[in-house]
Amino acid sequence: MPKLIGAAAVILDSEGRVLLVKHSYGKNNWDLPGGKAEENESAEETAKREVYEEVGIEVGIGQLTGIYYDPNFDMHHFVFKANNDDNQIPQPSSHEILECRYWSKDELPKPISDFTCKRIEDALNNESQPLFHTVGPRKWIE
Repeated sequence: MPKLIGAAAVILDSEGRVLLVKHSYGKNNWDLPGGKAEENESAEETAKREVYEEVGIEVGIGQLTGIYYDPNFDMHHFVFKANNDDNQIPQPSSHEILECRYWSKDELPKPISDFTCKRIEDALNNESQPLFHTVGPRKWIE
């Protein structure tokens, strides 16, 4: 069975707030825009496509900020910074997304997983750091 790959984008507005989407399934939690790769698609292409599918904006994919291996799903998650250079207004553009908004890193909405918080923190940390991480079971911050 092929390995699963997912990708997500950290998109900041002019005030340095991060764009999050609220899922219409599971815990209706807040997360980074992203999802699973399709066949013959790179992690960068996945991040770009998922952002467009979820919030309707075309982004430029920038720096890789982390690769996270989830042994529970045997899946690698790639996270990239992405640029909304045209300052397009994100709007939910999928039935999977209830809402999307920019949030200050100090006032992230709930429910949100520790995994999402870690990916945001790593992306905003400009110091050199290891890019590869193994993640444990999710802890929910509610």
